[in-house]
Amino acid sequence: MKAAIITDTHFGVRNDSHIFLDYFEKFYTNIFFPYILKNNIQTIFHLGDIVDRRKFINYVTLKEFKRIFVQPCIDNNIKLVGIVGNHDIPYRNTNEVNAMNELFNNPNITFYSEPIEYNFSDCIIAMLPWINNTNYDESLNFVKNTKAQILFGHLELAGFEMYRGMPNPHGMQASLFDKFDMVCSGHFHHKSSRGNINYLGNPYELFWNDYNDQRGFHIFDSEKRDLTFIQNPYRMFNKLWYDDFDISSYEEIMSKYNFEEYTDTYVKVIVKNKNNPYWFDMVLDSLYKNNPANVSIVEDNKNLDQQSEEEIISEAEDTLTSLFKYVEKMETKVDKQKLQQLFSNLYIEAQNTEVA
Repeated sequence: MKAAIITDTHFGVRNDSHIFLDYFEKFYTNIFFPYILKNNIQTIFHLGDIVDRRKFINYVTLKEFKRIFVQPCIDNNIKLVGIVGNHDIPYRNTNEVNAMNELFNNPNITFYSEPIEYNFSDCIIAMLPWINNTNYDESLNFVKNTKAQILFGHLELAGFEMYRGMPNPHGMQASLFDKFDMVCSGHFHHKSSRGNINYLGNPYELFWNDYNDQRGFHIFDSEKRDLTFIQNPYRMFNKLWYDDFDISSYEEIMSKYNFEEYTDTYVKVIVKNKNNPYWFDMVLDSLYKNNPANVSIVEDNKNLDQQSEEEIISEAEDTLTSLFKYVEKMETKVDKQKLQQLFSNLYIEAQNTEVA
């Protein structure tokens, strides 16, 4: 039997941004649920961080979350089985109080805040929610004693990439889970696999460091014991390259772009060559007429013609990647991985207080 696995949906992200809610709705309405219904999938596993804010939820976000995600499960008699992630709990040392217990009372929706074995079509799955100070010993004993060969968790493992190019410097050792044939985990948003460990990644882009990084969900086959990745085609972050070198007409430069694809998205306009300021202004005008959520321009008027394409791309990197590279070049005795982690936490906190 097959089930869908999704994780780190983060409803309410970016200060309860309506633009991100609309972006989420496109994915669920056009990709996620149509695939599930077409393939007669009757179970969804959610591996934690279903909401974004740890201590409260916005009423509008809650309403849209129920309409976009929960109600289709109820209407189509789809069983939603999940575990609590670190964003679903207001206290860092216990899972007892969590968003899922407080929000839902429906026989089709079950979320676990403590370790448990779940029988899915005669395939026993070890369900392991977020590990905290209170349930640490219980969780390790559960991992040691369970007979399950498959584990679904919300794990913080050392050495795996939190974001593309940024490995997690701390956390539990992956070797603790060597006994399992397959481990599927939420928590880190970058999709990656090493050995039997699979970080599934979140279903959509939330920050600039997610740009051009695969997003989507997975199908788990309990008989074959394998995963199939279903990619989300929708992008929130885009880069528009402007280069009018060797362009002969206004019509030619305008034909390079499909401005409609930038509606309600974040756009970086990267200027490689700007020999005709009027054409550039017209490109920007057409871009703005299609209502992007945010536009930033990367331009170097001093030595643009002397830069390589790699250097230009470097200037257009997301803020977090630039910060990480800055730390790497620093001459300091401070632990650089810890400093990068601090920058990462501050960056995410700043993004979540942004008014979109």
